[in-house]
Amino acid sequence: MRMFGAAALAVLLAGCSNTLVPRGVETPSPARPSTSPPPSTTVPVRQPVAATPIAPVPVAAAAGAATALAGGVVAAPAALPITPEGAERALAAFRISCPSLVRRTDTSGLTQPGDWTAACNAAAAVPAGGAARFFATQFEPVQVSEGRAFATGYFEPEIAGSRRRERGYDVPVYAKPNDLIEVDLSLFSNDLKGKRIRGRVEGSSFVPYYDRTQIEEGALEGRGLEIGWAADPIEFFFLQVQGSGRLRLPDGSVMRIGYAGQNGRDYTGIGKLMKDRGLLGPGQSSMQGIVAWLRAHPAEGRAIMRENKSFVFFRELTGPGPLGALGLPVTGQASVAADPKFVPLGAPVFLSMDRTDATGLWVAQDTGGAIKGPNRFDTFWGAGDEARAIAGGMSARGTAFVLLPRGAVARLNAGRGGRQTP
Repeated sequence: MRMFGAAALAVLLAGCSNTLVPRGVETPSPARPSTSPPPSTTVPVRQPVAATPIAPVPVAAAAGAATALAGGVVAAPAALPITPEGAERALAAFRISCPSLVRRTDTSGLTQPGDWTAACNAAAAVPAGGAARFFATQFEPVQVSEGRAFATGYFEPEIAGSRRRERGYDVPVYAKPNDLIEVDLSLFSNDLKGKRIRGRVEGSSFVPYYDRTQIEEGALEGRGLEIGWAADPIEFFFLQVQGSGRLRLPDGSVMRIGYAGQNGRDYTGIGKLMKDRGLLGPGQSSMQGIVAWLRAHPAEGRAIMRENKSFVFFRELTGPGPLGALGLPVTGQASVAADPKFVPLGAPVFLSMDRTDATGLWVAQDTGGAIKGPNRFDTFWGAGDEARAIAGGMSARGTAFVLLPRGAVARLNAGRGGRQTP
């Protein structure tokens, strides 16, 4: 899960928790040791190639629906323009999802675990070159609500870091504290079903957990929670927004870290704050523009970053990754973050967007703090400069179609007396 979710980018500067870490406007810090990795070089935002999205099916969607089932689903075009290359990537990602799909509860209301058994069994036996046919024969595309999609992008950032505190590495990367408690409020009232809060016990009271300012000013010092140290507070801030990333260590090796928890405070997108206050001029509303301003105004920049009270805790990842909300690895150019109340986690999704790079078949394997509601997606591009360049400027609009296993739509319609959901 990213804070996710984490972040977004020059995209939803407003509050996408998937904001990307720009590595292009960094000024070398005098405190950084000469043995550390060199500062990142400018990675320009990738200019998109325009495309024409498939028009959504006209529907009268239920306003304010809490799930896909409540909002309504309709049959989508029978034949989607799935490319062989995209299908092969999506098939590999879908196979990763299958162990979770056949056992987890789908909060969207669209599927049951048993619905996925046939497709998952078939996925294991797809011959080389047969991925496109697999998706065409095993699934039925549907449109959730009005189908009008908005997609941003995220990637796995890499920043300078160290396993121990040393000169030039003094930004702590904290593990999840053992006094951070998550409470399921539905245990206290049926009216609070699905609501959770995080905090800590102070005396006989349950109080909010320390916010970003308190943590940065030492609230967690001396507890042995540091799993690493970052060199740059701005880059680490945005890595937190992403929710996972890599620390490039002084000897050139890499330490991968992933989301372990969050302090329970509300996420605030600093891009929106900066735009609303007139701090970003024309052409500065990109990730690179935001970071350039923060570096040029260090005191004001720190204060703005602290207005985002959310703080993310990490754990070291030793297996494949990064991991998505299913606890399984996500795949660059194949995995997408979605709201599980509207898209079954693990399900394929076809995005027909107004730019070619976002258009194609994806698999919903992650979530994000700002990825909420029907047809809101965050595309994952992997790691490296290519991924950064694409994700850094990803902002696409179009139409989304969720691929449900064959038989699920008939079951949904039967449950509604034979009527297709509006």
